[in-house]
Amino acid sequence: MTKPIAIIAGEPNSISSEIIFKSWKLRKRYVHKPLIIIGNIQLLNLQKKRLKYRIKIKEIKNNFNTKYLNKDILPVYDVKYKQKKPFQRISSKSNRYIFKCFGIAINLIKNKKILGIINCPISKESLFKNKHQGITEFLSKKAGIEGNEVMLIYNKKLSVSPLTTHIPLRYVSNKINKFAIIKKIKVINNFYKKIFNKNPNIAVLGLNPHNFSSANKPEEEKIISPAIKAANKKRIKVIGPIPPDTSFMLFKQHKFDVILGMYHDQVLTPFKALFKYDAINITLGLPYIRISPDHGIAENIVGKGIANPNSLIESIKFFNHIK
Repeated sequence: MTKPIAIIAGEPNSISSEIIFKSWKLRKRYVHKPLIIIGNIQLLNLQKKRLKYRIKIKEIKNNFNTKYLNKDILPVYDVKYKQKKPFQRISSKSNRYIFKCFGIAINLIKNKKILGIINCPISKESLFKNKHQGITEFLSKKAGIEGNEVMLIYNKKLSVSPLTTHIPLRYVSNKINKFAIIKKIKVINNFYKKIFNKNPNIAVLGLNPHNFSSANKPEEEKIISPAIKAANKKRIKVIGPIPPDTSFMLFKQHKFDVILGMYHDQVLTPFKALFKYDAINITLGLPYIRISPDHGIAENIVGKGIANPNSLIESIKFFNHIK
């Protein structure tokens, strides 16, 4: 029996339900595996009515039979939650609901009921406060692999990965070390070998503009170059450090599969300029596949019916690679 993909409904007061409904309507074009939604049925019905979608929704309880899930009814694993209006403000109540959804998904993974997890957008600032940097770090702690997780923003033409994720820029240089770089490179390399059966070409960026610093031993010379040399000795295809300002001009010429940057916006800003919604966020290092759309909750367009579902669709399509 083919295991279903579980989609966590995400922040209830966001575009999450809209992109779920849009993706579901188009599913026959791209879905090869059954889907289930983890969320509140009553709220999804309210949001469906507000957004004017004619979709049948049905509770699945513990029935994960593939034939049952492949029907034209959106299957939902119901999570208790009360909200009178289709869309309200983000609150501590909605945060507790999201944690319940994640808890259920993790239990389903442990019990081998589902193939993997896609979580729709959440507000990490509201959900985690200062406890976790984001979902990547939250799930890695839950799985007992804290510090070994890797954020990969994936596109079939090029993927990027930040060595440090959601931290202020002033802290980045203190978080960069040879061990961390080597560890991230290994995780990325192993992922590409397992999923795509290939040894990826990985480019590592420097930290400083043009890889130059007035310091006696800049990060490129002291930390990044030795890490690249160590990875090469393990027969991993890595080059660098590459000047960040030209890296995205060179990726086609040098056939980079992945660009590893030193901080979040160093790689995410040019990547999003190139690929927009045609990208997904994959957490590497977990004992299961976790993906999310590469965008936020879009509070400014909630309930307006104009949200773009492409990143969620790409998240679902990626599971076609998973056996």
